Amino acid sequence: MPTIALLTDFGLQDPYVGAMKGAILTVCPEATLVDLVHEIPAHDVLAGALALEACFTVFPEGTVFLAIVDPGVGSSRRAIAVEAGGRFFVAPDNGLLSLVLAARPGAHAHAITSPSLARAEISPVFHGRDLFGPVAAHLARGLPIAEVGPAVSDLVRLDLPPAERTGDGWQGRVLHVDRFGNLTTSLRAGEIAPLGTPAGSLEVRAGGRVLPFVRTYADVALGEPCALVGSGGRIEIAVREGRADRRLALAPGAIVVVSPAGGGS
Repeated sequence: MPTIALLTDFGLQDPYVGAMKGAILTVCPEATLVDLVHEIPAHDVLAGALALEACFTVFPEGTVFLAIVDPGVGSSRRAIAVEAGGRFFVAPDNGLLSLVLAARPGAHAHAITSPSLARAEISPVFHGRDLFGPVAAHLARGLPIAEVGPAVSDLVRLDLPPAERTGDGWQGRVLHVDRFGNLTTSLRAGEIAPLGTPAGSLEVRAGGRVLPFVRTYADVALGEPCALVGSGGRIEIAVREGRADRRLALAPGAIVVVSPAGGGS
């Protein structure tokens, strides 16, 4: 059974998600449709990229990911299809696939140009329904990705702050605030691994505070801040059963430093 996983900023109070699903099922009625998330903040391409990064590897090979966060819909931005690690991605070429491409550098990308794959009438403001959805459905049915259009290599990438060495640690920045108020950073677990075992041997400096680096939220008292490796593999700042963004007054762009406990930064 083909699987198509959907990620959008459409929300659920309007008919957009349902209409897109209808267009998909018209082409591939046997598809299993999985809703990853439809509450990405409107037009927030980075939030969509982080959500994809956090979950695409748990799906089996052959899954088609239909990712639509598309503030440039109807403009000259390209529509693309990408094969990466045995999975397929259909999305606007606006940086939404940046973190997937970084994780799978051997990916193959194609511009979507074949008119036969789209619906007969394409609304300039709803490519998710009229173009991306049908293309994802055709790929789920086994269409070779090369048939969507020509190969391309100059894909748009988000300009994300790099992780940097600083003294005996690493420095990054807050990238995103999730619905719990947890702060996702640009630092990955693999980068800090050489500094030592996370639990008990590391600390994080952010917003003028020194935070313990723990294994799970329950390792600190109720209402206390901490840092840990989030489920997506990135360093995260949290408050147990509270909101770190408000408690620590931190927002995207804030500097975060990870270093050995008791060390300098």
